[in-house]
Amino acid sequence: MEAGSLPANVKRASALRRVPLLEAIRFRPARAEEGDVCAFELPRDASPITVESPAGRMMAICPGDAFLATTGWLQTRRMAVGGIPAGGLVPGGDYWVLSYSGVVGDLISCHTPSQWGHLGRVRYLGAVHGESGETLNIRQFGVTGSDRATDRQAPVQLILGTSSEVGKTTAGVAVLRALRLQGHETVVALKATGLALVGEIAQYQDFGASQAFDCIDFGLPTTFPQGRRGIDGFLGKMLDFCFSLPADALVVECAGDPVSANAPELLSCLKARRSELTITLAAADALGAMGAKHALAEIGLKISLITGPCTDTAVLRERTEALCGIPAINLANSPGDGPPSQLSGTAARGGGRG
Repeated sequence: MEAGSLPANVKRASALRRVPLLEAIRFRPARAEEGDVCAFELPRDASPITVESPAGRMMAICPGDAFLATTGWLQTRRMAVGGIPAGGLVPGGDYWVLSYSGVVGDLISCHTPSQWGHLGRVRYLGAVHGESGETLNIRQFGVTGSDRATDRQAPVQLILGTSSEVGKTTAGVAVLRALRLQGHETVVALKATGLALVGEIAQYQDFGASQAFDCIDFGLPTTFPQGRRGIDGFLGKMLDFCFSLPADALVVECAGDPVSANAPELLSCLKARRSELTITLAAADALGAMGAKHALAEIGLKISLITGPCTDTAVLRERTEALCGIPAINLANSPGDGPPSQLSGTAARGGGRG
């Protein structure tokens, strides 16, 4: 397979949102590793797929289109499980678009594949290189780390869940709104683990976050797989950068649940930097909330508030409170009415400075 070039306005997925526009896009037949900027082609006999653009909109990749994306790992409950084959992607090989953000690799398993607009086989054309001949990687465009001595001691509002799709971002946005209503002008948001999507961090920006970050900002397309080597150092540098920013509070959202993916490493990094964390848990049901309570208690952490589907009705909410002994409120039913007073009180306990 020979080297090639693509027009400067070629479509690109959101995993490459920090990679600057290039006057000339040249690729060569080289194996691709995690985070490399890669050129792919959707076969002409394929069905269209949909990926997220760097601007956050859903963008169609049409049969015959070449586009830019990256390779990485994915281990989600509801979307797909897959990753980088040993030795990396081989030019001319066929792989799967695993996520809307444009993470490409081998597909191991997928839940209800017909419901995912991004899932499709694509051909790897080659690795995009710079003027000096180096393969471009999203690590080259990440934010610069910061020494822990610059920690400005902003208090942390930690958002955890018992699984995916239980309202963690809804809870995080509600906490952010409560902090802003209390007069905290500068609140930083961090989606610390899991899959990165522009649409998710944009929600925090929409509701007043002064800055919002995820793992792509620090050079990884996702933080998967579970138990990956060096992830504690990566998460620590991510937290140190956010703690170095002038802010009244930091809202940290953790993907998955407290005992899977990279959550244990994140919790360990947070505990090493903060003696107190205000934790909001989004739970699918009362038993899940109770399990999360016990799991966190074993590492010395305490939940302040419970939300999620386990609070969708008065009966569910009361059962959750009775089983867990923790206040529970619903944050999704009336998004336009402002955060409940109970949430404002919870945020105040962890979001103030004096």
